[in-house]
Amino acid sequence: MNFAKLAARNLARNKFRVTLTIFGVAIALVAFVLLRTVLTAWEVAAEYAAKDRVATRHKVSIVMVIPKRYVEQVREVPGVKAATYANWFGGRDPHSPDEFFPTLAVDPASFLEVYDEVELDAESRQRWFDDRQGAVIGDVLARKLDLHVGDRYTLAGTIFPGDWEFRISGIYRATRKSMDRSEFFFHWNYLNETLPEKRRDQIGWIIGRIDDPTRAAEITRAIDQVFDSQDTQTLSMSERAMNLQFMAMFDALLKALNWVSLIILIILLMILGNTVAMGVRERTNEYGVLRAIGFLPKHVVMFVVGESMLLGREAGVVGIALSYPIVQYMMGRWLEENMGGMFPYFRIEPGTTVAAILAAIMLGAVAATIPAWRASRLGI
Repeated sequence: MNFAKLAARNLARNKFRVTLTIFGVAIALVAFVLLRTVLTAWEVAAEYAAKDRVATRHKVSIVMVIPKRYVEQVREVPGVKAATYANWFGGRDPHSPDEFFPTLAVDPASFLEVYDEVELDAESRQRWFDDRQGAVIGDVLARKLDLHVGDRYTLAGTIFPGDWEFRISGIYRATRKSMDRSEFFFHWNYLNETLPEKRRDQIGWIIGRIDDPTRAAEITRAIDQVFDSQDTQTLSMSERAMNLQFMAMFDALLKALNWVSLIILIILLMILGNTVAMGVRERTNEYGVLRAIGFLPKHVVMFVVGESMLLGREAGVVGIALSYPIVQYMMGRWLEENMGGMFPYFRIEPGTTVAAILAAIMLGAVAATIPAWRASRLGI
């Protein structure tokens, strides 16, 4: 008989309590894994950014506009193969105003040249080019809104108020995860021609495609130097840096998730500590017998801590077993399909799995510290 077998037999003596403890800790671990996966998936979104694209925006803030004429000057910068531009439209489905999906005004021809991962058949491309009110949408968004090619669709403007009517010219797919499949793209000219004179010919940002990703820093500096002496200065960066900058807007949320993760671990500690403490109290006489036949205080400590660590390990295994179907295959699939721009790859990382199991085991050891110390100090 070794310590591990003895710990397993002790746990089996009160199966109901141990089962409740394991499932209580397992559910808390599922929440822990979910939060950690949200954090890692959020960071992974930036990793899928195309390495050969750079973005140029207003130097002060991304919400400020720059002149459309800047696009031609960006195209003339050595190293830039192509460039396109976009405005954030901020449209909403009037029937479901709480349903969020990105809506952008773009230049169709240059947009498809820069974003070559957008897969759109030739017929749909031409249909979009020819129709000023035409729009293309991702296949995930098309399923969500039950839209088909040829359908008419109205967006309620927020940044640009009013009801905006469109015809669905095509439904695109994405060959890489750098493109969200839930986006809505339409003609920038359609937006521009309806604006007051003072708001026309302004764009949100420029996206350039470069010939050598290793020269991205050099090319972005060259772009900004072109506009240093003009009324509106720019700030250029890689697409990955722009994504990270966007994510920084949610810094407070990410910090909150980290704190919630810590709180969940504290809850795990309390659940395990309570179970271990009850088990020690019930077996006080048994520990006295062990001491009487020659076992030392350190052996009592090993019995208690080993039992608690085994309990934590079992709870960790069950928690991970529940996490994969719940977090990865149910929630993950939904997030990838509906929020692909923010979570293009929502998967439980191996590091998260290991961290969750180790955390359960180590918390089991910590939870047993006080009960084990008290048991070891009891007189025979």
